[in-house]
Order: sequence, then structure tokens, then C-alpha cells
Amino acid sequence: MKILHVVPSYFPAVRYGGPIYSVHGLAAGQAALGHQVSVFTTNADGPGVSAVPVSTPVMMDGVAITYFEVGSPRRLYRAPTMGAALGARAGDFDIIHLHSVFLWPTLAAARAAKKADTPFVLSPRGMLVADLIRAKSSVIKNAWLTLFERRTIREAAAIHFTADREALDFDALGLKAADKLILPNGVDEPTPVSPDTVSPDIAEATAQPGYALYLGRLNWKKNLVALIDALAFAPATRLIIAGTDDEAHSSELRAAIAKAQVADRVVLIDRNVTGPDKEWLFAQCGQFVLPSLNENFGNTVLEAMVRAKPVVVSTGAGVAEVVKLAACGLIAEPIAQALGTAMRKFADDPAGAQAMGVLGREAALAHFGWRAIAARMIAAYQGLSASR
Repeated sequence: MKILHVVPSYFPAVRYGGPIYSVHGLAAGQAALGHQVSVFTTNADGPGVSAVPVSTPVMMDGVAITYFEVGSPRRLYRAPTMGAALGARAGDFDIIHLHSVFLWPTLAAARAAKKADTPFVLSPRGMLVADLIRAKSSVIKNAWLTLFERRTIREAAAIHFTADREALDFDALGLKAADKLILPNGVDEPTPVSPDTVSPDIAEATAQPGYALYLGRLNWKKNLVALIDALAFAPATRLIIAGTDDEAHSSELRAAIAKAQVADRVVLIDRNVTGPDKEWLFAQCGQFVLPSLNENFGNTVLEAMVRAKPVVVSTGAGVAEVVKLAACGLIAEPIAQALGTAMRKFADDPAGAQAMGVLGREAALAHFGWRAIAARMIAAYQGLSASR
């Protein structure tokens, strides 16, 4: 098949978190199966742009990636040259897969696909949730939903969700889909890392192994204040919180650390963590924690599982379904006492925690390799194309 993925940002702009990894994992998996896979994206990277060629394809893991110059309004990732390319080429593909909502690339790609009579799949990536819409920019998001996104959803051949929880959130908004695909994200095998390749701040933070780890973006929906407060219920647990802070949330986290009087047990690393630093954080931790209020899936939990780490996952994360089936961790309400109690259970029973970690790795390898996930998505694409 000839497949086009449209996504607002892409490698190397990993500050934007999980979707970049999951979209590339899917695209590369599809390319490895022999399909012709392209990506249209922008060169946006925080307040600047990525050092990548624009308007010309760049190959990465068998995927042809075309970056387009991001324009104004930047917060919508508007890229006029992408719009022109979509208008000219939407008919060249068997299917177009859109990743995100409330952003210009999805709008432009959906309208171009419709005009070219090319079926498209929409992955909301956890953004169609009533609580999240109400919590931030609600007027703008509701207006966008009314003016543009409802039509996009209506015209999509299918809406792709990564977990049942995300589909239920979609239904709760009163939205209707022509078809629904529920297919989780995948995960890559970890790369071995040598201690001498690790940055000094990571080496210092991990000098005492066995800590609880949160790794991901630092923002309010990740519920990190509650995670800090949870240490009151896990008195022997140390915590590392690491990730990109694009919303100035780290100052609130530092205030929470001071208020809870746990500065001796918490390390906050408010920067992008990748490569050997990321691997070392995982390698030295005793458990991984995802305390999110709402998370469509939670890629980092799969990353912890494939590394044989036991996990504590909030009920707000779609990946909790996976954890429950694999019996590889504990599921807790996204409140301090519940999270702390779960972390303490792992600290009090290291043998039991290790056994859960082993189960997690087995499940991740058996069911969540990217090639297997890509094959299932291809089958879904083919079914949608055949039904037209």
C-alpha cells in the first residue's frame, strides 16, 4: 500500500513526547513490511525549528519524511507549503492517516483527502476528552470542534483509538464514527547502555538505584503534584521525575516538593531526556510510575514493561488495561494515597515486584512489537479500502 501519515511534529522534535515515537514506530513497522510509507510534518521544535531540510523527502528507517516550514499561527502548526503538497498529492496514496486534532495539519489533510476521494483514518491521540477540553482553551477547542473537527470525524473512514478508555471518552462527547479501530501502540527493544555515556546530572541522580521513576512531559495532566504528595504514603521510596517542561510546570513541582518536605527524596530533571540518559534512568529504577489524570495510552509504560520494570499506573491511563491483563503492575486511583500505597507495596516486596517486571517484559515482547502492530493496522487499512 501507499500510505501517508500526517502529524504536526516529528523527530528530532522529541520534546513533544510519546506521539512522535508511536507514529514513527508505526510508520517504520509498515515500511519494514514492504509498504511505501511517507510522512508529512512540520519543522516545529518548541520556540524554534528543527535543523532539517524542508519540502524535500528525508529517509529514516525506510520512511520518506517531508518537513514543511511552520508558519503562522504557529500554535496551530500551520504550514502553507504542506497544504499545497496535500492538495497536489492526496490522490497518490491508498490511505492517509492523520494524527492529532485541534491542529491545522489534520484539517488540511482531511479536506485534501476528501477532495481526492482518498480514505483517511484519524487518531485523536487522547485529545478528545471532555475533562481535558474543559481544562484548557475550552472556548477555542469547542469552537474548533464545531467549525471543523466534527466534519473531519464524520468524513473519516475510521477513528483509531489506542485503548477502550479512549473510545469511551470519545463516545462521552456525543461524537459518532463511521468505524472504530482499537489498536494499541507498540514498543521497541531497549538498547544496552554503558555508564560512561551517561550525562553527569543523570549519573548523579541515579547513584542510588531502586528509585521510582516518572519519565515524560511535565504538565498538569500528568498529575505530578499528586505523585510528589504520594511519597508521604511510601516513606522508603525515592523518586526521579524527568522530562521536558514546555509549560513552566517545574516551578509548581518544586513548590510541591518543598511543601511536602521531600527534597531529600525527589530529583527533578526538567529537560529532554533521550538516548543513553533515558536508558540509564530505566536501567537503574526499581519501579515506573504513570500517575496521569487522563492518558489515551501511555507509551512509557510499555517501555518500562519491555525493560522488565514493575509499573504503577493510574486508572486514568488507557494502558492500565494492558497492565491488568499482563499482571505486571498495580493500578491506582490518581490520588496521592492510592499512588503512594502502590509504590510502597513494591518497595516492601522487591521479589514480587521483580516477578511482575518479568511478566511485563514477556507481554510486551509477545504482543506489542511494532511490526506486529503495523501488520494489524495494515489489515485495518485494507478492510477500509475494500469497503469503499
